Amino acid sequence: MRLFVLLLVLANVVFYAWVRYVPESSSPESQLVAQQINPESIRLLSAPQVAARKPAPPKTIACMEWHGFSVEEMARAQEALLSTSPGVKVTERRTEEAAGWWVFMPPQANRQGAVQKVEEIKRLGIEEYFIVQEDPKFRFAVSLGVFRTEDAARNKLEQLQGRGVRTARIGPRSAPVVRISLQLRDVLESAQPKVIELGKDFPGTAFKDCAS
Repeated sequence: MRLFVLLLVLANVVFYAWVRYVPESSSPESQLVAQQINPESIRLLSAPQVAARKPAPPKTIACMEWHGFSVEEMARAQEALLSTSPGVKVTERRTEEAAGWWVFMPPQANRQGAVQKVEEIKRLGIEEYFIVQEDPKFRFAVSLGVFRTEDAARNKLEQLQGRGVRTARIGPRSAPVVRISLQLRDVLESAQPKVIELGKDFPGTAFKDCAS
């Protein structure tokens, strides 16, 4: 009997110590209460505030022009573009420049020869050029500019010679000069380096900003 009373007293002491010294937050009930959302912290956002919290749309390039193609390359270039930047909008662009005179490098035996000439003048820092594609008489010539007067063409030729171009010449130009290019719109800024990298697969082509 005395042992029972002693055990009962000891149990009461342990219970009292647990209630007195164990933190309230350790109980499951107190933890659930602590995890509840405080209603007073909830606030409604206005429409402008909601819009401000939305992630900004990805930035795009307004318009890039990829020029210097042959007709045969156009379809392959468009396919490569769509695989690299799926959202890009591609428009084929053909322009005709009527001129009385032009500065050019004579026609090469094939496109590869014309591409080699282009690489030579690019190393001299010359970026204005295109390979003639559709004129049978001047196919694979490299045009370096078209002009309305002979004097303007001669001035251009002198500038090019001063920069190291040796095989350029001037001549009359009765037929219009046809340029073939692709205009690219909505190119993601993040995809632009990959798009420009495609130029290595199409020698003789180059990129520039759209004229309009």
